[in-house]
Amino acid sequence: MEGWTVLERVEIEVFLTLAEELHFGRTAERLRLSTGRVSQVVRQLERRVGGPLFERSSRSVRPTPVGRRLAEELAPLVDGITAAVHRAARAHRGVGGELTVAFLGEGTAPVLLRAVALFSERHPDCRVEVREAQLANTRSSLLDGSVDVLIAAFPFDGMANGPVLMTERRVLAVAAGHPLAGAASVSLEVLGDHPVVQYPAVTSAAFKRDRTPDRTPSGRPVPPGPVGGSFSEMLTLVALGRGVLPVGELSLRYHPRPDLAYVPIEDAPPIERGPVWREGNTTERVREFVRAAGDSVAAGDSAAAARSATP
Repeated sequence: MEGWTVLERVEIEVFLTLAEELHFGRTAERLRLSTGRVSQVVRQLERRVGGPLFERSSRSVRPTPVGRRLAEELAPLVDGITAAVHRAARAHRGVGGELTVAFLGEGTAPVLLRAVALFSERHPDCRVEVREAQLANTRSSLLDGSVDVLIAAFPFDGMANGPVLMTERRVLAVAAGHPLAGAASVSLEVLGDHPVVQYPAVTSAAFKRDRTPDRTPSGRPVPPGPVGGSFSEMLTLVALGRGVLPVGELSLRYHPRPDLAYVPIEDAPPIERGPVWREGNTTERVREFVRAAGDSVAAGDSAAAARSATP
């Protein structure tokens, strides 16, 4: 193609390094070349583009406007090529090291275990540690790096959220002797008539607004009840008649108690759960685990559909 100029690797390296260092000697030292070779490469590149890229004097080196623009446009392209090569290399090497994953609530454990199984099958060189998280340490464990990925309910503000792995209907936990215990279903409006047990202060603010709102859909204030330190403690406060608590329907399976009743909430959106992690900790291991988590759920859904279609 007419006018097309193919730059050699050494030209790119010398040009970008000199644009950063603004010193021929330091550029030569970084690239392990002679100063004369650096000058030669720069002159060669300037002949290619048809004009000077640097203004030189006995005291300073600085890019010309054309040189500055070329550096600004060329640097991200080189970074992209370098990143692509590194990704290819990692793909050949596979994902190694160690990954710590955690689940919040017994209901999320089966989803986590399926994700771990598929991830470990794909990346046998990466050791996976599994932990159970508590309400009090979910955020701190992600922030301090002791947990890389947490399977928890959305929303989880301030963190990256992965795909939805599971959904469940919302129900209202009430004491067994509560007037609502025998109802076929309730509306979110009833939250304005009863104290609602609160999550601990360390819980995500967005999560608390979603689970225990301070207003009903019509705008009535929701009276706050006592604060529980753990989910089990919150259910105990409900059983004591201190308040009610919207929860997921998996609580019927994992927290069945004779002193509690779970009543479907007819107008509440479903609860969504999935991977949560710190944005700054989006490593290749984390990305691959999140991908495996989504794939494991998709594979399970496909298998279930196939079984239901079998006569």
